[in-house]
Amino acid sequence: MRVLDLDRDMSDVIPTGTTRDSQHLFALMTERTLALAQAGPGRRVLDVASGFGQDARALSKGGAWVVGAEPSSRMLGWARLQSAGLSSPQPAWVQAWSHRLPFADSSFDAVICKGAIDHFDQPEAAIAEMARVARPQGRVVLAIANFESLACRVVRGMDTIREAWLAQPVRRGRRHYDVPADHFTRYEIDLMREQASRFLELERCEGVSLAWGIPAWTRAVERLPAAAAARALQLLSAVARRMPSLADVVLLAGRPRARRASTTSR
Repeated sequence: MRVLDLDRDMSDVIPTGTTRDSQHLFALMTERTLALAQAGPGRRVLDVASGFGQDARALSKGGAWVVGAEPSSRMLGWARLQSAGLSSPQPAWVQAWSHRLPFADSSFDAVICKGAIDHFDQPEAAIAEMARVARPQGRVVLAIANFESLACRVVRGMDTIREAWLAQPVRRGRRHYDVPADHFTRYEIDLMREQASRFLELERCEGVSLAWGIPAWTRAVERLPAAAAARALQLLSAVARRMPSLADVVLLAGRPRARRASTTSR
């Protein structure tokens, strides 16, 4: 039996420091997720598992009418606190499970879920619900970590050589390619497409970032001058965008399939 922490605030997993390749990955994942949502003035957008609410606030700042849906009361509290006193229009915050969204059919022009679906214990039900609450010509955008990325394969191979062939000690702690304890699903691109395609007519599949987590690459990027590091990261990201199966994160975007009674979790 798995226990879900409704007071979870992510303070145990958000790094206190970061590297250039990490900054690039998270910034580009956010940029592309929000861009694929095609949000703008007057558009109604739902951010599923909205966390601290930074993406919902960014969409609101662009003129969209936004709802952040999040099951953790602590993260919702942080989101409301961060929104307090801001002059721009603010999202509405709703405590809700992803697999049982408290909204009517076809309520939103776009639904996003960034970096969260592998935390869900019922991911297919969650995708079904996102498709249900999106308008027929609306868009659902999913950003998902790829545990069969080039980086995961490389680091896994390096560890196998070290431990099995060179008889070196096993590394302690979670490895780059291991699924964290708070994830329910180990995603790779075929599983992502299979689950999403049951409820969405996929229009876009693209990758974000390449080689994140390979120690030698991280060190090399840190040593480069800032401009050269930025160019190197952009170059690999251009490759990742066209080869999502190798990318560190995969973005899927599509329209809801025709409504079927079996696709809802209600």
